[in-house]
Amino acid sequence: QVQLVESGGGLVQPGGSLRLSCAASGFTFSDYWMYWLRQAPGKGPEWVSTIHIGGKIAYYSDSVKGRFSISRDNANNTLYLQMNSLKPEDTALYYCARGEVPGVGYDVPYYPRRNYWGQGTPVTVSS
Repeated sequence: QVQLVESGGGLVQPGGSLRLSCAASGFTFSDYWMYWLRQAPGKGPEWVSTIHIGGKIAYYSDSVKGRFSISRDNANNTLYLQMNSLKPEDTALYYCARGEVPGVGYDVPYYPRRNYWGQGTPVTVSS
């Protein structure tokens, strides 16, 4: 079964950086587009970023463009999110998610069904 385990979250000061990781298992990682989403306290889910199966094409929400960078290591079944210049409004639970169909992805905000998400890792940006 699909298993996605996020790590790397924590407390960071504004302007700081964090690198999130997502270890994938239970499926052929290199066959699927992957996503990062987040959910701030009291708000709905927000799409953050998407990466193509080969890792060379990525998309970002306007709120993180230029500050966050998504990448993947298909040899080690791991997805990453490098977050720089963090702001208090980046505070949220961050989830990695898998595409629902092999080889299919979208260049628009996309929310896979919840059963394709991990459990999330918390990020708090505060002084």
